[in-house]
Amino acid sequence: MNKIMDKIGVFYGSDSGVTDDITRDLVTFWKADNLEVMEIGKASVEDLQQYEVLFLGLSTWYDGDLQSDWEDFFDTFKTIDFTNKIVAIYGLGDQIGYAEYFVDGIGILAKVVLENGGKLVGYWPTEGYSHTDSVALVDGSEDLFYGLALDHDNESQLSDERLKTWLSQIQQEIQALLPVSQYSC
Repeated sequence: MNKIMDKIGVFYGSDSGVTDDITRDLVTFWKADNLEVMEIGKASVEDLQQYEVLFLGLSTWYDGDLQSDWEDFFDTFKTIDFTNKIVAIYGLGDQIGYAEYFVDGIGILAKVVLENGGKLVGYWPTEGYSHTDSVALVDGSEDLFYGLALDHDNESQLSDERLKTWLSQIQQEIQALLPVSQYSC
């Protein structure tokens, strides 16, 4: 199968509609027409494999549970070979109500991507958050999440700026990895 070299696959799951809204904002802020968006509940392994660059979006529910569509797809997700793929993950959580499970979904997906040969971009600082623990913390660090952490429940006023900053960071990281890249926002 030919990879779509200049397109970025955006795969997300949303139960309450908030991750859907954030994904729409991501597409708007990216400002380029090279994103192809698909709900993970409708995706197959082949859908993810056709892209060299992937954005993955999800929310974390309750005590560190994956969003329902990601939960359903997770056993399949663990079989994907991410070698030669660049992956960025954005996630939503509640750092007040679920402080010890804040954006765990980011870490759950990130660890599979890394174990299966992928390259993660978009690590995000923990500064300014009030969580107590998270699976999304980079191993050995208290200063970085594996991806963009958003708390739309308690800090929705920060979501747009965090998303814009993260997308700018990701663009630079992708261009550093693929210098002749058409991946831009």
